Amino acid sequence: MTEINPMMQASAASALIGDPAAFGRVGDDGTVYVRTSNGEVAVGSYPGKTAEEALTYFVRKFEMLAAEVALLAARIKSGALVPSDAYAAVKKLREQVKELNGVGDLEALAASVEQIEPLIEGHREAYESKKAAETAAKKERLEQILVEKEKIVAEAESLALSESWKVTGDRLKVLLDEWKSAPRLDKKSDADLWKRFSSSRNKFDKRRRTHFAALEATQSVVADAKKAIIAEAESLATSTEWVPTAKKFKTLMDAWKASGRGKPSDDAKMWARFKAAQDQFFTAKNADLEKRDTTMAANLIKREELVVLIEALVPFTHLDEAKKALREHMNSWNKIGMTHRDKRTALDARVHAVETVIKEAEAENWRKTDPAAKARAGEVVKQLADSIENYEKIAAKSLAAGNAKKASEASESAAARRVWLAEAEKALAEFN
Repeated sequence: MTEINPMMQASAASALIGDPAAFGRVGDDGTVYVRTSNGEVAVGSYPGKTAEEALTYFVRKFEMLAAEVALLAARIKSGALVPSDAYAAVKKLREQVKELNGVGDLEALAASVEQIEPLIEGHREAYESKKAAETAAKKERLEQILVEKEKIVAEAESLALSESWKVTGDRLKVLLDEWKSAPRLDKKSDADLWKRFSSSRNKFDKRRRTHFAALEATQSVVADAKKAIIAEAESLATSTEWVPTAKKFKTLMDAWKASGRGKPSDDAKMWARFKAAQDQFFTAKNADLEKRDTTMAANLIKREELVVLIEALVPFTHLDEAKKALREHMNSWNKIGMTHRDKRTALDARVHAVETVIKEAEAENWRKTDPAAKARAGEVVKQLADSIENYEKIAAKSLAAGNAKKASEASESAAARRVWLAEAEKALAEFN
């Protein structure tokens, strides 16, 4: 590994240690300067900010770039960067330092960039070690994938002789999905494992087909079950008990699906009869719903007309008359029949808004007529009036005694309370 010059290390560290602001100043016109070995250089200004804020802004730019330099050095030392990427990063930082308008030890920062390049070769071993570790991890991952695929194949082979047709068929589908989603191995390993997996699936599928072929002898049982379902469906076709009958038809449909398959030609004819009975019921049910929709639409119009009258009660001058009119309107409102829930909600909200206004007016009216509250307001007015009279007496006595300061303070206190008294009298006047 290449040895790094200790002087270069110290130079790199100095770029990030100390106070960068010591290398800058702010002129009277707001221009910020940075000190270098060749003299001061203007780096810019920050209009509308104090000299300290302007200097801090350009120091921050220096510190951010210095942090990038330190971060690059650390990544190279850790072996996190490919050497070619590291060289490119050094070149980019070199240009950024050259063009930097910041305040700090620019020369030390430039030196710290230059000392990074020797680190790249010095830490090539770390990179190669990391690469070797990644290769080993990849190999380990492939070994894990092999274990997972062998597990899939082993389970498929254990299911090949199963007689749980539905459960096993579903499980083999899941295993097939797992196989498809698993990463690929080398061509030969994948082919050998797939051959075993496919053979197990084919063996199960062949046995299942044989089994269901034998079930043809029991198709008369399936036909009898479907005939019973059809008979019940036809007896329900004219029912007007919409909700319970709809549930019964769902149960019949579930029973139909569970009854199994008969001869295709017989199944088609029986399905046509079952569906006809089902359609007859649901057609009548939908027609009734349409009729109810018409009624609810008419009710909606009534509510829309009535809500306009209710809203017209606000604003009002006579609370009692408004309350009476609202009660009459609400009696009419409650007598209107069903309305679509989604339309009714908005109308109810409008009615509620009027009810709220009237309730608030009732509360306000009570507040203004509450004898206890009126008495409390009168007491406040009296206390303030007494306090003003007292301060005026103090002011007069103090003035007569030659104590102008005390007289002034008492007068000011009296004046302040006159303002409070005006507000208290205004509040008292609201009571009727």
